[in-house]
Amino acid sequence: MRHTARLLVSCPDRKGLVAAIANFLYSHNANILHADQHQDNAAGLFLMRVEWDLEGFELGLHRFDEAFTPIADEFAMTWSLALSSVKPRLAIFASKADHCLADLLYRWHAGELYCDIPLILSNHPDTHWLAEAYKAPFHHIPVTKDNKAEAEAQQQALLAAHHVDFIVLARYMQVLSPEFIARWPNRIINIHHSFLPAFHGAKPYQRAFERGVKLIGATSHYVTETLDDGPIIEQDVTRISHRDDLDDLVRKGADLEKVVLSRAVRWHIDHRILVYGNKTVVFD
Repeated sequence: MRHTARLLVSCPDRKGLVAAIANFLYSHNANILHADQHQDNAAGLFLMRVEWDLEGFELGLHRFDEAFTPIADEFAMTWSLALSSVKPRLAIFASKADHCLADLLYRWHAGELYCDIPLILSNHPDTHWLAEAYKAPFHHIPVTKDNKAEAEAQQQALLAAHHVDFIVLARYMQVLSPEFIARWPNRIINIHHSFLPAFHGAKPYQRAFERGVKLIGATSHYVTETLDDGPIIEQDVTRISHRDDLDDLVRKGADLEKVVLSRAVRWHIDHRILVYGNKTVVFD
């Protein structure tokens, strides 16, 4: 893997932004490998991702914050920096369904997802065998309406102890509390088994079947306090027909869920997603 740095920037749109960032990097002998930008005219925002090779880069990264702050302040930038060589630490939350968990673990094992998975948390023991197959630590924490606060406290303690960076809900069939979500802003990725905003909430395949839709979809999004309403990262659809019964919808949808979730996780790991308002930009 090439040792690179990735900078995400958002700020009010104005002239000179690209030049300011490019000239700053050039002044420290950076070799820019990728640069992508977007202007949201309605919001008056400029958004950018730039990645450069750290070989020959003359500014020590421990001094990057100090050196870049004057430019960031001048243009009122919100920004973050990540290194391609640093593996983020991912915790996966699961329930009984294993297809999304299995897909993530396979892609992780195959090297498609450049991260560490220090733990899997589940409210059911059903997927323990799968975690064992990939040698991923598994923790079974039952969740009921009576012990939800206690269960979430146990989960938070494990996440802190394992220095987790972000969470993926791999068909985790529990609604997280607002208090839990508030501690992980834009760091919890969920897969919902419909093309949001259609059929949010429970049993979307059954409601889609009853409605007689001709397309079903899957949506990956960041989790917010409002159920299934967070910033959308990725979506995909597949056609169905009058010949498809409910089981066919579930089977076809499961294939979509795996692909849509893995794309979102990979883009998050690659520092390609910028959230603004209730929207995202996913850079090339």
